[in-house]
Amino acid sequence: MRLTRKLNITLTALSLSIASGVFAATAHADTLRVGMSGGYFPFTFVEQDELKGFEIDVMNAVGEITGDDIEFVTASFSGLAGMLESGRIDTIANQITITPEREAKYAFTEPYVYDGAQVVVKAGNDTIEGVEDLSGKSVAVNLGSNYEQLLREQPNADEIDIRTYESNIEQDVALGRVEAFVMDRVSATQVIKEKGLPLELAGQPFSTIENALPFRDDEAGREQRDRVGAALAELRESGELREISEKWFDTDITQP
Repeated sequence: MRLTRKLNITLTALSLSIASGVFAATAHADTLRVGMSGGYFPFTFVEQDELKGFEIDVMNAVGEITGDDIEFVTASFSGLAGMLESGRIDTIANQITITPEREAKYAFTEPYVYDGAQVVVKAGNDTIEGVEDLSGKSVAVNLGSNYEQLLREQPNADEIDIRTYESNIEQDVALGRVEAFVMDRVSATQVIKEKGLPLELAGQPFSTIENALPFRDDEAGREQRDRVGAALAELRESGELREISEKWFDTDITQP
């Protein structure tokens, strides 16, 4: 009788242990809603109705480590910050540059992309060789990006005709509608290479930028930030982050 009772207690304890283990394994599994424009090649873009790019591969790799289901939500870039703040998405993976203004509002992971702001012009334009030559010129930037602010910090900012666009800034420069645009050097290089547009880099990058993932600065957001940040650190340590970068850019942009 005592043996049977002892066996039942042991089996019950084992069942509770297994159940607790299953719960522990799934307690951190969640749906991580990742916002992006889907229109910023090669970081995030749509090809034959499939969302692709560096950010897609990175976030899927993060999900493999954390156990989270990654749900990608596409919207206009200028609306992503509002979606994050209202709780419709949990983070933004769209080459989000850390700025003092953004740091005051969001909880950021450590940087996982290092790049520079680059002026791009139509091929053959020898009147612009860098940001110092943009006085009196029309310059396109993506709406909601930090490139407008970077231009406004330049000594000749008052003389630059800055125009904001939702997308296709490279096509407008190629067609001569504006004289230059500014984006990160890595993306600009890939756009010129892959799209075959008559564009060229004008000089060297004029500002260093570091990209990271922003989360809401509350208890739940910081917990997500820490979990995703730990996964990014693991991807960096294993070399997988470098491999993803080399797949899309033929170089490692994940190191300073």
